[in-house]
Amino acid sequence: NRHDPLEGAEQRASGTGGFAFIAQTTLPVARDLNSPAGRRAFGLDGQALKGVKFVPLRVSEGDDASCLNLNRPQRPRLLGVRPDQLAARGAFTFAEVSEKTDGSAWRLLGRDLPDGAVPAVADEATLKWALGRSVGDVLEYTDERGRPLRLRVVGSLAGSILQGSVLISEEQFLRHFPSAGGYRMFLIDAPPAAAGRVAAALSRALENVGLELTPAVERLAAFNEVENTYLSIFQVLGGLGLALGSVGLGLVVLRNVLERRGELALLRAVGFAPSALRRLVLREHWGLLGLGLACGVVSALVAVLPALRAPGVQVPYVSLTLTLVAVGVNGVAWTWVAAAAALRGPLLSALRNE
Repeated sequence: NRHDPLEGAEQRASGTGGFAFIAQTTLPVARDLNSPAGRRAFGLDGQALKGVKFVPLRVSEGDDASCLNLNRPQRPRLLGVRPDQLAARGAFTFAEVSEKTDGSAWRLLGRDLPDGAVPAVADEATLKWALGRSVGDVLEYTDERGRPLRLRVVGSLAGSILQGSVLISEEQFLRHFPSAGGYRMFLIDAPPAAAGRVAAALSRALENVGLELTPAVERLAAFNEVENTYLSIFQVLGGLGLALGSVGLGLVVLRNVLERRGELALLRAVGFAPSALRRLVLREHWGLLGLGLACGVVSALVAVLPALRAPGVQVPYVSLTLTLVAVGVNGVAWTWVAAAAALRGPLLSALRNE
């Protein structure tokens, strides 16, 4: 279940959408930064921004609904985007959609719904954990005129840098928030080799509008760090459970063999060697250990099946194999210690009782 933000970060289907940066400004930017005129207005050098493209987003402030906010969001931040710009890039991966489309699922934002609700898209983590909703549910908002605004979720994104916000089409955004002039968030395409130069040029030119420029990989890593921290905690607790379970396994074997000392003494009396009795006990309990491991592996596969089927998942086969081997070796060792301790010493008294 761990996510590595660097894994395939340059791909459009990844959580970064293939973008190099995500930028936010304090003041709205009314110019089109994709046009030569818009860049000249901010003194941006055309050569410095060669190969750079912007996807602008309009912003209506609200609660941060990402995993970085410990509070329950009431009204997540609303973003207005041109769906065709993201559809043309094939940006991000949809974890779930309300209906299949011939082209990109982003085009669902441009549709008119029968019930009059506005189509919306949100990150899967935001939708499921922060809002407690799912695809098809309706989110209640109030537009700037004080009228109720119903957003129907038509899709969810799989682990993206847009976590914490709800996206609608720019057309619908301007219809309900007409006074929100300009753009205050940008997804930026930039050549990897020129990322440093582009960051320096944008920071210098847009400092008067309060530009905050963040590499897309770093933003995704900040979200993943929260999830990975929880997974580390669970792993520590699981390790503690493994240690206690291993000791418990040894105690169960010890008690089982001690209760059967009379039977084992009788086998000794009729000619079985001590080594043969030890092998008998060990094979019996190692068989149970193997059966327990098999049941655990099957149930674990069922539990992580949704994660294995998620887009772009990288299964850590090496660490999983090492973990299973460690569990097996641990169980074998404790079983051997318990059997050896129980079979040590004279069995005459046990034979008399038998």
